[in-house]
Amino acid sequence: MLGTVAAALEQGNRNIQTGISALQIAESAAGQIYTKLQEIYVRTQSAANDINDPDARSALQEEIMNFVDAIQKIASDTEYNGIKLLNGDFSDKYIHYGVRMKQTVYISIPDIRAQSIGAHMIHSQGSASSTAASITSLSNYVSSSAITIDVGGRTITATYEIGSGTNIIDAAKIASEINNNLYDVGFEAKAINESIADKYTAIASGTGSVTLTFYVGDDSFSLTSIEKTITLTDLVEEINKEAAIVGANLTAKEDNGRLVLTTTNGETIGIEVTGVASSDTVNLNQLIQGASAQSGTTVASAIRVGELYIGRDDSFSANLTSVTAALGTMDVGSATSSEFKNIYTIKVTTNSDAEMGIMITEIAMSKVDSVRAQIGATMNNLQSIYDSQKTAYDNTKEAESIIRNTDYVKEMSEFTSYQIRMQATIAMLAQANTLPQLVLQLLR
Repeated sequence: MLGTVAAALEQGNRNIQTGISALQIAESAAGQIYTKLQEIYVRTQSAANDINDPDARSALQEEIMNFVDAIQKIASDTEYNGIKLLNGDFSDKYIHYGVRMKQTVYISIPDIRAQSIGAHMIHSQGSASSTAASITSLSNYVSSSAITIDVGGRTITATYEIGSGTNIIDAAKIASEINNNLYDVGFEAKAINESIADKYTAIASGTGSVTLTFYVGDDSFSLTSIEKTITLTDLVEEINKEAAIVGANLTAKEDNGRLVLTTTNGETIGIEVTGVASSDTVNLNQLIQGASAQSGTTVASAIRVGELYIGRDDSFSANLTSVTAALGTMDVGSATSSEFKNIYTIKVTTNSDAEMGIMITEIAMSKVDSVRAQIGATMNNLQSIYDSQKTAYDNTKEAESIIRNTDYVKEMSEFTSYQIRMQATIAMLAQANTLPQLVLQLLR
């Protein structure tokens, strides 16, 4: 029996060595995939910089796709003994190591081909609104209660107070709350607010000057005595200068005759124009994306809520409540289910696309890193079992040897004893037979 146990332990350790060899190949290939995802991440970060011209972004896009193709090839071709390891085929496998039934180690490596890694995402496009009214520190776009967000079955509250009992809707704050409260369960959120207005001609019709007030999250600054017909180049310069003075997270630039406003973390942007004549038309659509021109008023305003990206490795749904305010209803999305975006879908032709690409890559990296950790933990487990069974095998063989040697000595001792007795008996019988023979010889 001990011999059978020893043989089973020896075979179990051979099984373990085979399993470790396969896992080492898988881990090495997964490490290469992770390295290439890091390269993609760096390039999406670079493409998110609006200093890049279209040609630079096109070159970055080509590099990214080359890395994606390399990832697909590595994951599709990595194999051991004819078994694919990283394409999902090597799932729900068992390595038998023990003497008894069910003494196995479970191994399952998920599919990490390019088509299968990425992020389940919800992209909520923030709305914009314009009106013939004053913004007054964005307080007209508030709710009497905090904004409730239901993400993946968990509810969090984004409280962004700008005054007693008021809560402004702000994609940056929502993203921050999701990251602070749900990151530990795999969620990641990012807010982006890039406003690309219509082709610029003038702030308003007519002549004279106006006052432009910008609201960025809870910061604000004003440009006073600005000519209605100020050039776009000069307007961009004035916005950036005043934003820097107050520390507002707002950057302005000119792009093909359009005013582009970008916030650092996706904060809400508000613009208020005062000092216009009621006969003038205020070109809010040329100042902020999604707004419309206003006329017949001496004050006009527009607000734009940023885009919100929520991502996770697994599918989920989210619901973000709207905020009904004095100037209309603003929201950053409604109830919706996530959509899977693999790394093939990464596009970096715009800032918004590049930001989404960053999140897709981050979550893909997290998944591959998790797979590598899982493989490493399984290898450590197998190695521990191997070491333990090697000791058990040595002890079993030694015990078997001792028992066998002990039995041999005992049997030889008994055999010798029986042999001596038999020889003595034979000798006695021989002598007994000899005496009658002698008597017969004398009688002759």
